[in-house]
Amino acid sequence: MSPARDPRTARALLIAFAAASAAHLLGIVLQLHPLHYATKPLLMPLLAAWVWASARPATPKLLIPALLFGAGGDILLEIGGTGGFLAGMGSFAVGHACYVTMFVKLGALADRRRTALLAVGYAVVWATLITLLLPDLDAGMRIPMACYSLLLAATALTSSRIDWRAGVGGALFLLSDTLIATDIAHWKHLPMHSFLIMLTYLVGQYLLTIGTLRRTDSPAPQPAVAPAV
Repeated sequence: MSPARDPRTARALLIAFAAASAAHLLGIVLQLHPLHYATKPLLMPLLAAWVWASARPATPKLLIPALLFGAGGDILLEIGGTGGFLAGMGSFAVGHACYVTMFVKLGALADRRRTALLAVGYAVVWATLITLLLPDLDAGMRIPMACYSLLLAATALTSSRIDWRAGVGGALFLLSDTLIATDIAHWKHLPMHSFLIMLTYLVGQYLLTIGTLRRTDSPAPQPAVAPAV
């Protein structure tokens, strides 16, 4: 296994990501809006910088863009309004396209039978969510939300086929954005709704990242050699 690019810097950046995440969540709980707004743009760039500092030759090149498009989505969603929301969704969609492409290249579709079975499960989840949410969405949000949520489900599906951590991360990302969708549909909020959105998002992105790194750090399985007779 090749050494990381810069282990000390990588460790410092991971600590910085954890600290910024904790501060951001604290800002939500205590309604410290300056802390909330100051930390949100830092979250995914710090995670992406950690990937860069800990990168090895096998680290997928699409992982950092996936995180940075997530950062773009974080920032654009803060603009507010339909335009800001659609722009943020578009940035996240590009990030998910990076994830799905990366996971497919890592072999997410290698076992087509198991992938198909899991795809049926996620298809049922997606169809259920869309059926429930769409009637309560504005007309202009229905098609973008349906397409984006399908891409989210694709990330959850393909991530689960390359590493269990990544699979949990993909499922948490889907949950986080589902909670956001209930906001747009004006459903009644869960207790600590905003906190849950960001907690599932941050843990989801971290698990997607660490799952990908663990998968690519693992040595490739060696073909079995028949014993000499």
